[in-house]
Formats: sequence, C-alpha cells, structure tokens
Amino acid sequence: MKLGIFAKTFEGTDPSTVLNSVARAGFAAAQYNMACSGLPPMPEMIAEVEARAVTEAARMSGVEIVAVSGTYNMIHPDPALRQAGLRNLATLAARCAGMSTALITLCTGTRDPIDQWKAHADNDTPAAWRDLLEAMGAAIEIAERYNVDLGIEPELANVVNSAEKAHRLIAALKSPRVKIVLDPANLFEVATLDEQRRIVSSAVDLLADRIVMAHAKDRNPDGSFAAAGKGVLDYVHYLGRLKAIGFGGSLVTHGLSASEAAGVAAFLKKTLDGEGAGKGR
Repeated sequence: MKLGIFAKTFEGTDPSTVLNSVARAGFAAAQYNMACSGLPPMPEMIAEVEARAVTEAARMSGVEIVAVSGTYNMIHPDPALRQAGLRNLATLAARCAGMSTALITLCTGTRDPIDQWKAHADNDTPAAWRDLLEAMGAAIEIAERYNVDLGIEPELANVVNSAEKAHRLIAALKSPRVKIVLDPANLFEVATLDEQRRIVSSAVDLLADRIVMAHAKDRNPDGSFAAAGKGVLDYVHYLGRLKAIGFGGSLVTHGLSASEAAGVAAFLKKTLDGEGAGKGR
C-alpha cells in the first residue's frame, strides 16, 4: 500500500508548497483539494494552467495525486444546490486528467441543510434514496464523459451510512465507475473490540471488489475522532483485512493536524511492516 494524506492537512494555497509538505512528512501520495490551489473546494472554474500546476508540483515533490475531493451534498434538501454541486463536479472532472488523477471522492449527502457531514432523520427515507440515485446517475454520466471514477465513502452521517447501503447502491447503479473509499472509523462510534473487528471485516469482505482507496483515522473511546493510531481502532486487524483481499491501493490519512503528520506516517509504516501492536500505539 502507498501511504497518503489529505493535502489540505497542510497550510498553503500553492500546490508546490502543500505537496512539498506532504513529502517532508513522509507520504508518497495525496488526496488533493482545490483549496490547496487557492480556489474553493468545488470551484465553478478551474483554468488549465491551475490544473497543470498540480501535476508539476506532484512531479517535483514526488507525491502522487491519487484522488481529488469532489464532495458536495448530493441529497441537499434544496434541488438548486444539488444542481450547482453537479455542475461544479463536471468542472472538476474535466480537469482531472490535467492534474494527473482519475478518481474523485464524493459525499453521498444528508438532508441537513447546513452541514453535509451531519446526520438527519430523513436520510433513511425512500425520497432521500431516490434523490441519491438520481444524483449518482448524473455523476456517472460526467464520470463517463471525462474517464474518471467516483469514490463513495460509507459514513454514519450520510445516506450511505453502512457497507450494506454502499453495496445496495452499487447494485442499483450497475456502473464500474462507482468505487469505494473505505474508512473503518466512519462505520462505528463506540464499539467493543470484537464488535469493531466484526464491522470492519464485514465491510472489507462485502465491498472488496470495489475498494479503490482506504482511509486512516481513529476513534477515541467516547466516539470522537482522533488521529490514526491514537484511538481504539485495531489497525493491525484493519490493515490485515485489506492485505487479505489483495488491496494494493493508497492508504490515506486525515483528521489530523500538520504537526501530527510525521508521527502518523511512522505509525502506519510500522503497522504495515508488521511491527505494530494491537490497537494502535
């Protein structure tokens, strides 16, 4: 597996500055965000020169751009905002080749009108599911047009809040463009070690043929998020399950500060090399 990190972990509005920070922290890959180019995360316009600057910075720093963030609220209660997000997704997809990447990560969305990462009771309604299918269908058309894949991430706050829901979505859409970004810390809040291992194993096995990227963060005992290796997630088990299915993609960490990045890189490398012990550090 190739170790990566969210590029926006580091300060800067120039891709060279940001990607050099990624490399110095010990990572060979990055999930890029257009904010690292001084643009909105989902811009209405991306100039060709701005896309090329990402590729050049990646080449000079030795950091591979394994994905770019295209997250917007795909089931926002306001259809106009959903359509705006879709237009910006097309803008991003059109520049992916120029940024030397072919994967866009998505947010399957929530009915919360303010925060796309906040759960809402209406997420489990048939109407929310229908809206997601419509939004994903349009996104797949864009992906086909620009030869990119779409990475969806099961997470508790969104309409696709489990591995089972992700599997159901894949079956409904019937498109090879739909891939999985797997983050086990998004599949539980508070769980016993046995429960956690069962949830992680089940998700990896169920989604094995679609997992294109793995994420790495952690949970504190109270359910709040923590940097990878500083919480309760059993990383030896998680990475072992990924190895068991032959996963050779990128392991991308996030939910950490820039000051924690080098330490997390060292932890993940140690665990991947089989030197980690049990539940993190």
